[in-house]
Amino acid sequence: MMFDTRRRRFLAEINIIPLVDVVLVLLIIFMVTAPMLYRGMDLNLPTSKSNTIKAEERLVLTIERNQKVFLDKDPVNLDQLGFKLKQAKRQNADVSIYLRADRAVPYGTVVQVMDEVKRAGIEKLGMVTDPVPGAQATAERIQ
Repeated sequence: MMFDTRRRRFLAEINIIPLVDVVLVLLIIFMVTAPMLYRGMDLNLPTSKSNTIKAEERLVLTIERNQKVFLDKDPVNLDQLGFKLKQAKRQNADVSIYLRADRAVPYGTVVQVMDEVKRAGIEKLGMVTDPVPGAQATAERIQ
């Protein structure tokens, strides 16, 4: 049995359908996992008409609804907070703290945290708020 090589035709095209399938699956995997890589803390911030905070190097002090306190993203008790703030003051004398507190946190807890900041000798303390919806349009009309 002899094969006739003249009649046999070779397929010289690249089949890209499996390549497209693999790329789409990888795209879906990255789209699903990317939002999970950075998980922030869920807070319901109070609103303010004058939101003038600029992005810069700073320490962020967060008080969650359940009164848990975080320095940047590290959980801290109120007893340890003063010590950690004094360490930060020693490392950088011009340190500034931005306080983020959930709207539902009792006022007394916020005052305790602010007192610890002042006792650590940190002079620059800012409060983080969300802008009032429509306040930008009002500010633009005034100017």
